[in-house]
Amino acid sequence: MLVEWLLILGGLALLVGGGEALVRGASGIALLARLTPAVVGLTIVAAGTSMPEMVVSVLASLRGNAGIAMGNVVGSNVFNILAILGITALIRPLKVLGNTFRMEAPVMLLAAMQLHLLSRDGLVDRLEGAFLLGALVVFTGYAVWIARRGVNQVEKDEYESMETASFGRTGGAAWAFNVGAVLIGVALLAGGSHMLVEGAVGVAQGFGVSDAIIGLTIVAAGTSTPELITSVMAARRGNDDIAITNIVGSNIFNVLGIVGVSSLVHPLIAPQEILERDNWWMLAASLLLFPLMWTGMRLSRGEGALLFALFLIWMGSLLATI
Repeated sequence: MLVEWLLILGGLALLVGGGEALVRGASGIALLARLTPAVVGLTIVAAGTSMPEMVVSVLASLRGNAGIAMGNVVGSNVFNILAILGITALIRPLKVLGNTFRMEAPVMLLAAMQLHLLSRDGLVDRLEGAFLLGALVVFTGYAVWIARRGVNQVEKDEYESMETASFGRTGGAAWAFNVGAVLIGVALLAGGSHMLVEGAVGVAQGFGVSDAIIGLTIVAAGTSTPELITSVMAARRGNDDIAITNIVGSNIFNVLGIVGVSSLVHPLIAPQEILERDNWWMLAASLLLFPLMWTGMRLSRGEGALLFALFLIWMGSLLATI
């Protein structure tokens, strides 16, 4: 059992390092290519922080560990809203931007509803996966188009101060460092996901619990570490928009992108226990954000405490089944 836990810890460490390297390298390439702040935020950063979930779910699906593959996505979405937004709002009340409330949050809720509807028969097949992936492409294109029309000076300043893998270098050296960081990040993500899935399956078998429980808890929390770090650091620096849109964007990418790609690679089985319990938690958490964000267009510390308390209740319900 010790070996399996070491694999999990080692895998999580590689995933965090790989995600950081990938985001820094990709952001540096975007800067060199003179892409807009909106394009970087809605594509590279959102996809980069969700890449651990992507690699883990695809690998778990290929290996036949459906509980880990689906539990990782659903668990990450619940964890992102209840735990990460809860903790972040406790650190500092968060101002909610209009676009987040009017466009991105509704898409997040619709994506969660779509996943529940498509998985009710116990399977997300390749055609349904292609539909989800197509929806992600359409949403990203529309969101980027909208955002490019409203880039302000504050966003430009944040963009120019973005941390990259080149650490201020320019020219050919900058390209080399950033491309190298992307390649290293992909390699770390691949190795870390393999170790994490191996260890998680071993722990599940050792304790006699289902893959779904491991996917919903250890794997989901572990692969959501990049989102946790990003949102907490953004809140501490006063970048409320990044702290919130990071979570909303990641949840959209988790459903449309990760489930879409995973089910295209291999039809994704939806365990009954996730359908009957955790999908409803994901839907409820997504829906709860609307009244919380609408009251004063901010998430207060009290609302953050409510979210985190619900996270503890959800975790308690999972642990009670072991």
